[in-house]
Amino acid sequence: MSESNSEQVVPRALIVDMLNNKFEKLPDLDRKLFTYGPLYLGGNAGLAGLVANSFYRRVLNVSQARIASSLPMATLPFLTTVALYNAVVSNPILAGDLNCPSCALIRGALVGLVGGGLYPILLALPVNAGLAARYQTSLLPERGSVLRHWTSVSRPVLQKMRIVLVLQAFFGTYLASKHFEIYKKMLQIPDSGGEELRDYRS
Repeated sequence: MSESNSEQVVPRALIVDMLNNKFEKLPDLDRKLFTYGPLYLGGNAGLAGLVANSFYRRVLNVSQARIASSLPMATLPFLTTVALYNAVVSNPILAGDLNCPSCALIRGALVGLVGGGLYPILLALPVNAGLAARYQTSLLPERGSVLRHWTSVSRPVLQKMRIVLVLQAFFGTYLASKHFEIYKKMLQIPDSGGEELRDYRS
């Protein structure tokens, strides 16, 4: 019994290599979607950063340093979201570590919501708060009321960004679902030995 079980154990490195080989055999459209899909999610995060930046600039009456504030608000959410999605969805799928469709969808939704929605909003606040303090375009909070002040400032921005949060969560979920469908296609591709990787995973 134990000898039979030991024969079914496949080294992790071999599983990763088999999945990579199967990935190369996928249709070109599937490979492009898997590879470049996170970039679209990151692009949406960059747009969310620019929108949040614009809202905070209006609330705080900041008109200076438009390019200086917009550049990090576009690049940082983009890079963070792409790296986060690859770390928790794409790479685990290619390594054979993410075999639960519900888990993949939840991870995709969280990346879209947190990395592509909340993070740009939270990043825009200190960027524009610093500009407002530097150029004295808005009254700064008194000592002891800092949290209440910035909560009040952020409330209208969060209300306007709600649709962005919903869309980012939806897009992250959709992307993860497509990636998991591609993963299932990979499992159906016979390996060089004529067997399927799903037999090893069972």
